[in-house]
Amino acid sequence: MAEITGTTRLFGILADPIHHVRTPQAMNALAHERGYDGVLVPFHASPEDLAGVVAGLRLLRNLGGFIVTVPHKTAMLALCDEVSENARRIGAVNTVRREADGRLVGEMLDGPGFVGGLIANGIAPRGKRVYLAGAGGAASAIAFAFADAGVARLTLANRTRAKVEELKARIAEAYPAVPVEIGTDDPSGHDIVVNGTSLGLKAGDALPFDASRLTPDQIVAEVIMQPEETAILAAAKALGCRTHPGRPMLLSQLALMGDFMGMRP
Repeated sequence: MAEITGTTRLFGILADPIHHVRTPQAMNALAHERGYDGVLVPFHASPEDLAGVVAGLRLLRNLGGFIVTVPHKTAMLALCDEVSENARRIGAVNTVRREADGRLVGEMLDGPGFVGGLIANGIAPRGKRVYLAGAGGAASAIAFAFADAGVARLTLANRTRAKVEELKARIAEAYPAVPVEIGTDDPSGHDIVVNGTSLGLKAGDALPFDASRLTPDQIVAEVIMQPEETAILAAAKALGCRTHPGRPMLLSQLALMGDFMGMRP
């Protein structure tokens, strides 16, 4: 990283907890590659403090923007002055640009990042039967991206029934040709199985779905980046499944995030 000076543009990532994030290393490497005078650092903000933290960030005139991750993606939508149609439809924001006048503009890039990460690793979602656990910000973005990619069937599973029904309705409205079903914790009968929840972030977390129902012909993918091999990926690997970790999602959307926040050469 180049030396930080008074002309360096600041960027951040908001999370709670913060210890697991890998975005600073990746985004700072991108800035270096682009010859851009900017630095991204972790901001530990609890849900109850999020609005206050964001209000303070607005006032930093050398702030270019920030990335938002668990558990703030959904709450961030209401804290932006403007959001893209994509973010509004999904109901969450994961990248924010600060304009010169302090206005905050939000976008949601998790979906394109996740699907792009799959494709970059030789996993094409088009025509596949997909099972997705979760209905939060990241999972919603991924669900829309799968629908946009032309999956043959999308099964959504979440502990809160009302939340997953609402997500199904939004996807059906935007992509009426894509069959969307509400599933259980049984991922059998699908080609690609995805954990879109935060389960696996902490040791001792419950599994996001019933791993005993997995079969070796399935691909099991994860959104969590740290640990690199979560409990569900370890269980899937033990059963002979191909596994796909969370890091490719970040790598796929790095350039998109940098461009959106103005981190250009």
